[in-house]
Amino acid sequence: MNKETLDQWIERLFKGDRRATAKLISWVEDDIERAYIMRSVLKQTEHRMVVGITGPPGAGKSSLVEMLTKLYRDKDERVGIVAVDPSSPYSGGAILGDRIRMQAHGTDRDVFIRSLGTRGHLGGVTRSTSYILRILEGAGYGRLVLETVGVGQSELEIMQIADTVVVVLNPGTGDGIQAIKAGIMEVADIFVVNKSDLPGAERMKGDIEMMLNLSCNGSGWRPPVVLTSVTNETGLENLFEKIEAHRAYMLESGQKDVRRKEHLRQQVWRHWEDKLQATFDDVWQAAQGEFRDVQKADPYEVAGALWAERFKEDKWDE
Repeated sequence: MNKETLDQWIERLFKGDRRATAKLISWVEDDIERAYIMRSVLKQTEHRMVVGITGPPGAGKSSLVEMLTKLYRDKDERVGIVAVDPSSPYSGGAILGDRIRMQAHGTDRDVFIRSLGTRGHLGGVTRSTSYILRILEGAGYGRLVLETVGVGQSELEIMQIADTVVVVLNPGTGDGIQAIKAGIMEVADIFVVNKSDLPGAERMKGDIEMMLNLSCNGSGWRPPVVLTSVTNETGLENLFEKIEAHRAYMLESGQKDVRRKEHLRQQVWRHWEDKLQATFDDVWQAAQGEFRDVQKADPYEVAGALWAERFKEDKWDE
């Protein structure tokens, strides 16, 4: 694709064209001129803050996102939503059901919902998620929301993208203890006990607050615990206020810049990782004939020898 055509699509994006937004997201997902597109988009964006919603399947994340979107729209704000669903390890396909669950906003021209499959990525987000959020910002969506697959030890990558992380749990399912076991206490900026009309909600809230008393040192931001019920439409304004309060805290304390530097470090590393993977594949392909007796091969010795040969330096220190 020539650069003149790409520039035309990018110009349409900045004018809020929904078709251009969808096209550019698809190209970035498929790694078609990704670097060129993102360099053009990033120059024109302010890196608006992202609200991340995560939690176990069935916690009601999509329903909460839908209600938050309604609150944003009541204030005449445009909303860009990226929802990540797990891909099948067998077919590679994904249900991508968030557009079905968020039908209330399906025809709203000021709400853009993009569902993504993880495409085999083990974390709760895909490699292109952060890029897609910036494309949505470029299209004029001022409120950016990221909903991710489940939550657990392997799914903490939302911290690397979102400025405010909302962890959604349910009463009566052991989610509170599981959150503690999975290390989620360090991830969440806000805890939500959703479906609070069910028995055990207050107890779960108390359990989480007890753990926060043990883990918080009294300085900085203490994650609030909010009870919500989409069914009864309770607690949603409180959640909105807590998100706004955390946003203000991040800006006033300078923590937004601290977290953004970590975001940048992770993105740079991913580019390095891709480059190193490609380099390794080339080196390994060329060297395969040297290892005739793989049973006796020492992987430490082989790794050091290939590194020294490729980068013309001594083997790494072991």
